Amino acid sequence: MHKYLRAIGFSKIKTREELEALLKDAEKNYTDHQFVIYDNETCVGDYIKEIAPDMGIVSAGEFDAFDNFTRDYYFPYYRGRHISTTESSIVERHTANISFAGVCDDSKIGISIIYYLLNRTRYIMDSYKSGSDVVKNVSVSLSALASNGTIMMPLAKNAMAKTKADAGTRKRNKLLEAARNGDENAIESLTLEDLDIYSSILRKIKKTDVYTLVDTYFMPAGVECDQYSVLGEISELSEVENPITGEKIIRMTLECNEIPIDVCINKEDLYGEPEVGRRFKGNIWLQGYLNYL
Repeated sequence: MHKYLRAIGFSKIKTREELEALLKDAEKNYTDHQFVIYDNETCVGDYIKEIAPDMGIVSAGEFDAFDNFTRDYYFPYYRGRHISTTESSIVERHTANISFAGVCDDSKIGISIIYYLLNRTRYIMDSYKSGSDVVKNVSVSLSALASNGTIMMPLAKNAMAKTKADAGTRKRNKLLEAARNGDENAIESLTLEDLDIYSSILRKIKKTDVYTLVDTYFMPAGVECDQYSVLGEISELSEVENPITGEKIIRMTLECNEIPIDVCINKEDLYGEPEVGRRFKGNIWLQGYLNYL
């Protein structure tokens, strides 16, 4: 079973027979069907079964000369509704399947963001044939499926503190952008700033809980490159029901280091009561959708 299948409301599927029935239904009663010729010889296609707006399951495989479909793999998905970054992406194929991972560097995060590409057929059609793995002038909508999560209260901030924090973030983002372009003064300033932050945290952590010092974070979790541990503020919130299983799914938009990420999680896997303004902490599988015009 796919670890994140439960995030879209299929936590009760336990056997291979139940999973096979679900996938065959998706291939028969699909809501969208996409296919494209890969490397001038292989016809790859996706059967997409939407169970709620922007959420569902994909059965991916190949077609032979007689239009017979062979499934190679499947995955649950949740498509983001917000533009997360406008930075260029580098897209590379996974080794085992004709699926792709995207990588983009956004100064707001400070690390390379690696995501599982959702719209592979459109990428093959529009970008892969060009022979370049760099996708320019195409924004990315980031989304994620969460395996577990905890709701945390927000930090107490007055208007002045928030304004000061926003100004500091903008200044740091400019320095990060300059450092990426080779500015030695910016690199030195960032190094000194990081040392000051480190010293300040070491002093405060002796008497203060870490989550009152850290407002949001975004960092790798585990050995798979597209899985992360996140802490972000909830800016939008809704609840939907999986019509097949009746399970409740919580959908949230997180502001994480000033980047919006749409996250969904099975209500049974979420500890605490979510509300706009509170924070979500959990482990996610990051997905990305290239917004071609």
